[in-house]
Amino acid sequence: MTKRLFVAIDLPEATRQLLANLDPHIRGVRWIDPAQMHLTLAFFGDVADDIELALGEKLGSIEFGAFFLPIVGVGMFSAKGAPKIIWIGVGKAHPHLFQIYKRVYEAALAAGLEPELRPWHPHITIARCRDVAPQSLRKFLQSNEDLDAGMIRVEAFHLCSSKLTTAGPIHTRELSVRCSGGL
Repeated sequence: MTKRLFVAIDLPEATRQLLANLDPHIRGVRWIDPAQMHLTLAFFGDVADDIELALGEKLGSIEFGAFFLPIVGVGMFSAKGAPKIIWIGVGKAHPHLFQIYKRVYEAALAAGLEPELRPWHPHITIARCRDVAPQSLRKFLQSNEDLDAGMIRVEAFHLCSSKLTTAGPIHTRELSVRCSGGL
């Protein structure tokens, strides 16, 4: 058996609602269900049960201190000029976030998983786009490029499974790793 796994930081309910309320209701732009909004630290795809067990063990031994992370600046990822994802950023090169990211990848390697080799651009996906002209998003993106959605306190990360359905993915927490102190 395998599970589609990823590691993520959850957002407080108030932050998710604030992000959900940004929805400009543009045709072809599907806003993410607020309950599914998160910051992905690592995506592993389909992972066998024995590797999941080893990964959970390695992740569970990670120690880190709580920290605050700014949620700021809306942007877009595109493919061949066509908008694909609308996101909100998490500040610039946050040292505590990158430290957790590095430790999660070290745990994955120790559990026998190969990490993605693409550069990591930490963000929170807030919408997915299909057949949307870039100019239809221009006004929304310009008016929200400096949006400050406040700070979140990061005191845990989670190993989650994702089951793909026609209604969208269903995420389930498989393991939570809490901080060992900090702010």
